[in-house]
Amino acid sequence: MGRVFDIPVFYRSPIISRMKALRRLYDHRKKDLSPSVLKLGPLTFKIARHFGFCFGVENAIEIAFKAIAENPGKRVFLLSEMIHNPQVNHDLEQRGVRFLLTPSGETITPFTSLTPEDIVIVPAFGTTVELFEKLRTMGIDPTLYNATCPFVEKVWKRAEQLGSRGFTVIIHGKHYHEETKATFSHADLAAPSLVIRDLNEAQFVANFILGSISESDFLPQFSGRYSEKFTPSVDLLKIGVVNQTTMLAHETHAISELLRSAIEQRFGVQEGAERFGDTRDTLCYATSENQQATHGLIAAGGDIAIVVGGYNSSNTANLSQLLEQSYATYYIKDATEILSRDQIRHLDRTRKVEIGSDNWLPKLSVKSPLEVLITAGASCPDALVDQVLERIASFFPTAIPLAQAFEEYTAELAHSGGINQDGAPSRAH
Repeated sequence: MGRVFDIPVFYRSPIISRMKALRRLYDHRKKDLSPSVLKLGPLTFKIARHFGFCFGVENAIEIAFKAIAENPGKRVFLLSEMIHNPQVNHDLEQRGVRFLLTPSGETITPFTSLTPEDIVIVPAFGTTVELFEKLRTMGIDPTLYNATCPFVEKVWKRAEQLGSRGFTVIIHGKHYHEETKATFSHADLAAPSLVIRDLNEAQFVANFILGSISESDFLPQFSGRYSEKFTPSVDLLKIGVVNQTTMLAHETHAISELLRSAIEQRFGVQEGAERFGDTRDTLCYATSENQQATHGLIAAGGDIAIVVGGYNSSNTANLSQLLEQSYATYYIKDATEILSRDQIRHLDRTRKVEIGSDNWLPKLSVKSPLEVLITAGASCPDALVDQVLERIASFFPTAIPLAQAFEEYTAELAHSGGINQDGAPSRAH
């Protein structure tokens, strides 16, 4: 059994939290990626197998609330947002926690105002080596309440291992994201480092390795995203790829294979194997599980999709991107964005702006219930997803109550035995 964190009860919920517990009970090997299905009569919810608070998020929330409880009367600060969920950050603010920086790095509270008596929490994304040292010089211990996700720290350690073996570290991530800034800072201690955003930029790197792009053309393409003394003609001849842990798994894999192929084309398969570091295990388990579960959700079929999570959450945006390829998808931060049966506010992911849409909820079919696919980001509390279910269900006067639908689901799951003796799913749940 995995570690159980002390998470405030108001983040749990009577439907989603219990549903997750049941799925763990009946499918402890996590072999079944089919969604959980709640049938309300005219409305059916298909809810992703994996989503919501992950290990790193629960660890961070436990540490943050512990810091508040253990330091009455003291000033408690967060370096930046604890996680990318507005409700969780608001809850911490309501308990007196202040923020030093915005997620993009702008100052909210000047560091010069800090004293050695103040408490500073390092958020789940971690922080740069420079900020760790800055706090230490001010007499503040940044390790006292360090909520850095262990899977982020794993990437830092792997980057250090690569550097010790003479590899340059290629980081697949968003250069402006707190986690990628932190990973770049830690990797830079051990090795030359370069941040790339996507497969197109990886192709640019591959073309340089193969000699079709000059160094003078290469460097401007990645301005501000490489180490101070980074020299492409030297540093791109022996490389390993790590990632921002919330990126799309298939994209990180494709980038690694593309760069591996370029190295092998230049140096041959045998020597190429020595010049490319194997870093396949740096992707966060929760990111991988949530994306796999989203593919399971897509395969199950439906009419529309709802994704719940903070608008600056990278992992949530990637779930929305996957669903958008198959369904009309609405990425909302919580149930308050659902204005009515006809109107919804949601994030336009590509433009990064909130927009309004009319007639978002399809009309009922005579032949079948309306099927709504639901998932949420790794920093989204279960309680918010419950509220979204309740809000949508309220538009269907003849729908049975959610609690009743859940009890019927529970009975069906127990009757089916959940999974067969060989560990395979007995049927979709």
